[in-house]
This record gives sequence, structure tokens and C-alpha cells, in this order.
Amino acid sequence: MNKFYVASSFKNIDTVRSVSKQLINKGYIQTYDWTKNEKASTLKDLKDIGQLEKSAVMEADFLIVILPAGKGSHIELGIALGQGKRIYVYSPSNEVNNVETTSTFYHVPEVKTIIGSIDDIVEIVTR
Repeated sequence: MNKFYVASSFKNIDTVRSVSKQLINKGYIQTYDWTKNEKASTLKDLKDIGQLEKSAVMEADFLIVILPAGKGSHIELGIALGQGKRIYVYSPSNEVNNVETTSTFYHVPEVKTIIGSIDDIVEIVTR
């Protein structure tokens, strides 16, 4: 139970890298580091990256979604839910609890919501 995948958007790339590095330093295994990719420019690129990310989510023991996240992250969340994975959704603010803008799936029992400091993520998932 020590393989992980971190989903988010390109605008959170530094946060994703920081969280991943902290988990790796604690002995966890990252199933795929999408932050090394350039933005896809062709449909073939999208297909290839999509296959790698889908496999990485399925191989992971748990998924971390760092908000705000893009549509790909939400598909990854769905894959993880369907696979019965542990899922953590991190929100830097309480916006995740705003009923007008939140996602239904952030609030299902299988998802643990983390609000606050980015350092809280690593502490909580490694308990």
C-alpha cells in the first residue's frame, strides 16, 4: 500500500512535484510523473498520455487530487473511485465545501477531503 498518483492541473505543477518528492522521500512509489510531460499538442500525444495516466491510477494504492484540478484529474478520480482506491482531495481553502461549485464526488464516503496547508497532505496520507 505504498504506490501513489497525484492528479491536478498544470498550474499546480510545483505543488504536485513537492508533494510527490516528499512521499518518495518517505519510501512511497510514484506510479507516473505527468509533470515531466509537455502539454499535448496532437491527438496521438493525448492518447499516449491518457493510457499512461490511466494505467498509473489503476496501479496506485491511493490517489491525491490537488485542487483546482482539470477535467483529466476528475476522470482519474472516477477511475480511482471505480477501482475502490483510497482517495484524498486537497483544497487550499474551504471552497471544496461550497455547495454551488463543489463536485458531488468530493463528498462520497470513499473520498477524504483535506483543507489547509499543503504540508497536511503528506502527513495525513502517510498515517
